[in-house]
Amino acid sequence: MKKLEEKITACEAMKSYPSEIYYEGNKELLARKKVSIVGSRKTSKYSREMTHKLSYSLAKVGVCIVSGGAMGIDAVAHLGAGASNTIAVLPCGINVKYPSVNKNLLKNIEDEGLLLSQFKADDKARPWTFVVRNELVVALGEVLVVAEAELDSGSMRSIEYALSMGKEIFVFPHRLGESSATNTLLKEGKAKAIYDINAFVSRFGNVANFQVNKDEFLEYCENNSDYDAVVSKFSSKVFEYELLGKIEVVNGKINVL
Repeated sequence: MKKLEEKITACEAMKSYPSEIYYEGNKELLARKKVSIVGSRKTSKYSREMTHKLSYSLAKVGVCIVSGGAMGIDAVAHLGAGASNTIAVLPCGINVKYPSVNKNLLKNIEDEGLLLSQFKADDKARPWTFVVRNELVVALGEVLVVAEAELDSGSMRSIEYALSMGKEIFVFPHRLGESSATNTLLKEGKAKAIYDINAFVSRFGNVANFQVNKDEFLEYCENNSDYDAVVSKFSSKVFEYELLGKIEVVNGKINVL
């Protein structure tokens, strides 16, 4: 775990510049265009799919995704962008790898992307450290995308930081009765809706026309549902696709949803 000596220009938007920022990984990602993505830990399939598509598309035009390494939207955003195109800001010491359920994801980001933290080695996550983490996540991005959030959720602090920093806020359109925080932001004119992902991504670069190929992993699962066989061939894909709601594991079998 190394201490970042140079100042991050984007962090000057924070109320006070962090006294210390530690890192592991590729700090050159800090020079890239960046979009911060946050949202609920418990999410709808729709939000997961849209977040994955958005972060994947942004990464393809050279945008680095910034999020908090948590379960739910954070993990999907990191996975969609790919480890080499993402920055995870942690609410604990980098060596702690919190939450433990995401330890493999965070280790991949450490090896190929960038982990940041304002906390010393071995520092554990506490309620107030998540608030500190959220401010840095928001500051790093040129804009903030809130994929899904309720009015009483922790994402509200990220929204407050974005508003105080003068950052543009974008949200996915949700049905009435869902994602109350993002729907309220739209109603109050404090956020803009992402109706077309390619149009949003074009703000940051040219969107390539990628050929849609068959999904080798899902095709394999449809023909070979045995869990052990799938894991032996696609160990890194099982967790990702289960998180995205594309498969479920039942009684040692993988079902494609």
